[in-house]
Amino acid sequence: MSNPTAAAPEQIPECPHCQKPLPLCICDSVTPVENRLSLLILQHPQEQDRALGTARLLARHFADAMVRVGLSWPSLSKALGRPVENASHWAVLYLGSARAADLETEAEIVALDRKGGVADKQRERLGKLEGVVLLDGTWSQAKALWWRNPWMLKCQRVILNPAQPSRYGHLRKEPRKDGLSTIEAAASVLAGLERRPDIAETLHASFERMLARYREVQAEMPELAPKPAPKGRRRDYRRKRA
Repeated sequence: MSNPTAAAPEQIPECPHCQKPLPLCICDSVTPVENRLSLLILQHPQEQDRALGTARLLARHFADAMVRVGLSWPSLSKALGRPVENASHWAVLYLGSARAADLETEAEIVALDRKGGVADKQRERLGKLEGVVLLDGTWSQAKALWWRNPWMLKCQRVILNPAQPSRYGHLRKEPRKDGLSTIEAAASVLAGLERRPDIAETLHASFERMLARYREVQAEMPELAPKPAPKGRRRDYRRKRA
């Protein structure tokens, strides 16, 4: 029988910016980055990995970045909260079943056509982009976001062909080589499209600091460790996350 007079466990406060428990927050070390391409991160509402998620940490780096939590929006303009003249000038990073290796391409960023093949005029398609949409959640959650927002079909779908596996390492194993965290995915796509390796360097360094902080406090505060994912759960570009 439980003791009704027993004190409830003290709740660990969270950062109002990255929403991580304060012992895991690294917001004070975030380096601002100026971005030409706008960044929209759509986060599935059931994505609750506060400890290892990267979506809000990613958004902290950019003035032109936004995290929206939900399942569906009527249009890209509604998701952004501002008018968008041409959705085809936005990219949606969604892997789905597409694999760069199967498409016989060595490019790190690949624009797909409506049939899921390598689109023609790659440089022209990628060069006209004004923004990037990232889907933050597990593999199944990213799929749900993709199918519940048909306006994404008006955007340019892109996939990544990363040279290295995710830095999550043993903290989170990926079923696919191209499975990255949301911050790693953003590092690849923004650095590649803007031709600015410094973006990737900054975001990767931030991710490494986040992982190092997590490992430091994991043993002392096991309650901060994310719960084991249900069987079949996978992350999206890492999964996320994100």
